[in-house]
This record gives sequence, structure tokens and C-alpha cells, in this order.
Amino acid sequence: MKNIYLAALLLLPVTILAQPAGFNYDESKVPDYELPVLLELESGKAVQTVEMWKELRRPEILELFRKHVYGRVPADVGTGIFSVVQEESASALGGIAIRRQVRLYLKAQGEEPFIDVLIYLPKKVVEASGKAPIFTGLNFNGNHSVTTEKEVPVHGKWARNDPRVGHKDNRANEGSRGANVSRWQVEMLINAGFGIATAYYGDIDPDYDDQWKNGIHSVFASSKKLKADEWGSIASWAWGLSRMMDYFEMDEQIDHQRVAVTGLSRLGKTALWAGAEDERFAIVISTDSGCGGAALSRRRYGETVKRINNVFPHWFCDNFQKYDDLEHQLPVDQHMLIALMAPRPVYIASAIEDVWADPKGEFESGRLASPVYELFKKPGIIQQQHPRVNTPVGGTIGYHMRSGDHDANAYDWQQYIKFAKRHFALP
Repeated sequence: MKNIYLAALLLLPVTILAQPAGFNYDESKVPDYELPVLLELESGKAVQTVEMWKELRRPEILELFRKHVYGRVPADVGTGIFSVVQEESASALGGIAIRRQVRLYLKAQGEEPFIDVLIYLPKKVVEASGKAPIFTGLNFNGNHSVTTEKEVPVHGKWARNDPRVGHKDNRANEGSRGANVSRWQVEMLINAGFGIATAYYGDIDPDYDDQWKNGIHSVFASSKKLKADEWGSIASWAWGLSRMMDYFEMDEQIDHQRVAVTGLSRLGKTALWAGAEDERFAIVISTDSGCGGAALSRRRYGETVKRINNVFPHWFCDNFQKYDDLEHQLPVDQHMLIALMAPRPVYIASAIEDVWADPKGEFESGRLASPVYELFKKPGIIQQQHPRVNTPVGGTIGYHMRSGDHDANAYDWQQYIKFAKRHFALP
């Protein structure tokens, strides 16, 4: 099966295999490595029961990730929100959906920072049962980019300059309306009986390094001098997802027991950390999350810890920088992150052209997290070899490597819907 994977890579365009240059894309050059033992306490005692996992080992691993990778939320950061419905419609998307736009004030009502949450719910499901299961996640370009409906306003906050969607001068504009509809597949979800709730990740923390002078960090005294083990942007975005969950618990038309959190790329990393920190998320899904997400760091395939820390120093806590070129010294690796979701379902998606994110390393994390699921008498991934393209595998841990590049598309969402229906026991 390894040869099948390598043969498939050889068929890809040279430009894909070489991006970016200077990093390893050769499976034969992956270094030998030894992973931290998943089912063993720091004392050396083997973890043999669900109780030992839940009460002892899981808290140990969670704390190690807080200290060495993502950072912990400082003690002075509150969790209170004030929600205000800004707009709603009972006949959105041509009459098939309920649209609701809700502003979540994170510090004080009427003041910044706030998260604007765009919600679409399947009208038939809500009318029949009163509430609907949803997928939730953060978006890169603003709520207006996931829909063509003009009732959803263009945000006025800092935006990444991106010629693909027309953003310039660090501002979004009307030209990016609907630019990411294929990435979110809202109508597919509505027709399948699911709602969707999304928010612009820059509402929580703008995605650039300014020493924590903006976003949610700016309103808490702790961020004037963050400790080396306190939250970076990924932990901040994950914290914002939990505040969205706080709102879902208050919205009577949302089935808050059936919320799947998802994300692409850096927001896939965010979804995984949100799912690890907040067990209210019933299903956790990452798409092409790569280094610092689902991919094993010790493989040093594609993006590395050093590269991600140098280019995006604000994403992780400062302690993570100690492991530049020293991945083997990390007390954790990403299979342990996947295991933190147990016994909840978790799905990992890769794309064969996205060699930067290390599809095989993402698969291995899921496979190697499976022993924890087995403690709960749930199947993880029993396959030992990386599966063929467009061939989903797994049980309570799901995985696929689709054709195509770094993105989320209809094929991904079709698999997520099937996975969620199976685990939510929906028709």
C-alpha cells in the first residue's frame, strides 16, 4: 500500500510536489522516530481502564499540550457572553432554511470584541422536531464569503490580503461575497437535515503577529505579558468556538447535543484543539490540518515545527518554539491530540496533492489513537496501511484522502454528513 501511495504522488504535477521548496516530500527520508507512549502515565504505570484514561491520563496529556504546544487560557479570561440577534429570516435560501445572525459580545454588551455568528437551519427539520443538529466552524474571509445572500453583511474588520477573493488593504469587500460557497456547501447540509453556524476567525483574533495588541487578547490584562505557556491564536480561536457553543446551548432551535465542529487548515488545527478542550462538541472534524493539527510532528514531512513557528509565531504558545528542529523531544505528538476526543467520533481528512500537510502523517495519527477508543469498546482505524484515494476508512475515527488539493469541497462534506448521520443515529 505504501507503494500505491508513492506511485500516486509520482503522477502529480512537479509544482505540487515541490511546494514549498526545501522541505522533505520523500517518504524514504522520514527519520526514524519513537512516539510518546499513549497509554502510559507519566509515572510509568500502564493505563488499562476507561477510568484511568478519563481521570488520570487524559488530564496529563491535555496539560502537556497546553504547556508545550497551544497554550492555556489565562486565569483572567472570562467565559460570559451577551447574545443579540441582529437579523433573522424564516425563508432563507429560497425558503428551505431559517437564517439567523447573532452577535456575541465577549467582554461587555455593546462593546468590542464580538463574534458575528451566521446560522442556517433546515426549516423542515426545525418545523418537524423543534431543533436541528449542526456543523460549526470558523471561516477565513467573513460570513458573507460562505453565502451569496446579500442580507449577510461584509465585515469591517482586518482581513488578510488575498487576491483569490479580492481582499486588499487588509479589508474585505463585496467582491468576495460567495467566494467560499464551495468550501462550506450550505445547501447540501440543509438538504441533508443539518444546520451550519460559522463566524469569521478574525472576529476573535486577527491572524497576524502584533504581540497581542488586538482581538480578544487586547481586553485582558494577562496579554500585556503573556507567559510562555499561555494561549496563542489557535487556542484563542478555539476559545471563541466554545463561546459559540455557549450560545448554541441557549438557542432552542439548535440541538446542542449534536454539534460537530470542523475546520480547514489552521482552522482544522483549531477545531481539533477546541474538541480536545471542550467535550461538548459531539463530533470533531479536521480537513488538511497538517503540522500542529492531525499530522505527526516527528515525521518531519512537509511543514515542520520550526517552519510553522517561524512563519506564524503567534499561532502557538512560546514554549512550542523550544522544539524547532527538536520534534523528538516533544512530550506529545498529534496521535495523542486525536486520542483526547475519545470516545467521541473524530474524522480526519487529507488531500493527495496537499503534500505540505502530510496525508500519511494525518492517517497515522488516527490509526495510533485507536487504542484509546478500544478502551471504550469503540472501533478506531483498524487499517494498517494508508488507504487508496477517495476510499474512506475507519469506525469511530474516520479518515479519507481525496483527490485534489488543499481545500474543503463537496466530496469532503459528503463524507462528513455520512459520518455524522451514522454517529448521531439519523436517517
